[in-house]
Amino acid sequence: MTDLNRRHLLAGAAAVGAAAVTGLRPTTSSAAVPQAGTQAPGFYRYKVGAYECTSINDGARTFPMPDKFVVNVPKEEALAAGEAGYMPKGMVTVPFNPQLINTGSKLVLIDAGNGVANLEPSKGAVGRTLQNLAAAGVDPKSIDVVLLSHLHPDHTNGIRLADGALAFPNAEIMVPAKDWEFWISEDNAAKAESNGMMKNYFGNVKKTFAGLESKVTKFEWGKEVAPGITSIGTPGHTPGHTSFAVASGDARVLIQSDVTNIPEFFLRNPDWHVMFDNDAALAQETRHKFYDMAAAEKATVIGFHFTFPSVGHVEKDGAKYRLIPSAWNPTI
Repeated sequence: MTDLNRRHLLAGAAAVGAAAVTGLRPTTSSAAVPQAGTQAPGFYRYKVGAYECTSINDGARTFPMPDKFVVNVPKEEALAAGEAGYMPKGMVTVPFNPQLINTGSKLVLIDAGNGVANLEPSKGAVGRTLQNLAAAGVDPKSIDVVLLSHLHPDHTNGIRLADGALAFPNAEIMVPAKDWEFWISEDNAAKAESNGMMKNYFGNVKKTFAGLESKVTKFEWGKEVAPGITSIGTPGHTPGHTSFAVASGDARVLIQSDVTNIPEFFLRNPDWHVMFDNDAALAQETRHKFYDMAAAEKATVIGFHFTFPSVGHVEKDGAKYRLIPSAWNPTI
């Protein structure tokens, strides 16, 4: 029997490296195949009763962990959580995944991603919603509703094309009333002048929704905002942050939006505060309430910042939680 240990593994890696340096090739004959250099389209379909849903990957951003990415624990502890999640050393990877819900009567896009304007500076790492919708056979003109969970840039900027035109020209744009009230307030914007990140958020809302103010539909919590889609108040991340229950027949999923950011950090450690939360203490309270409910119901949970395709279940693990990703299903 082969004795596999770390010494043999490292020796094998060294041998491969030496072959690359010396130009030695395998003795078996094979044709050279050019490397593709591009990623496959990112979309994944799943059913909720009679509804066909599609997780649309907008990409993922990897960046050096800011000193206060987790506000209330030492950076070393946060870095250790990243390494435990096999992220690149010293880095954070944040995925982005809007959801498309086909109810049969309405085509609803929940959140719009970072926007195509981000393709150039990020080298295509984010802003991939439109190209992945196209790969999934969806014409942006066919989308009836763009339903926004809150007004942070990675959820809203995809409503615009790089030239400022509307990416979904026939869609009704729906936003949480509480979030709209907060972000369009000139008084709130003035108070945020000393906070660079919040100042940018206010400026982004003003730019993204310029000229659309009268066309935006504001919705309340606890209402059916589209066929089979009910808004759930989950404040803290922003004042009007909203999750959604999608129900058809006896089937239901919970689209949690940003109740947690990266689950490897904030689902495993629900009392950690991410730098993006507007009211960290309220966000912490919301996380516990939401995940206690999801775990008790054994509900399927969809997370905007979960690893693609972003579908799974949440289990209680003592005072913490853990995500159980759903198995990839080759059929719908």
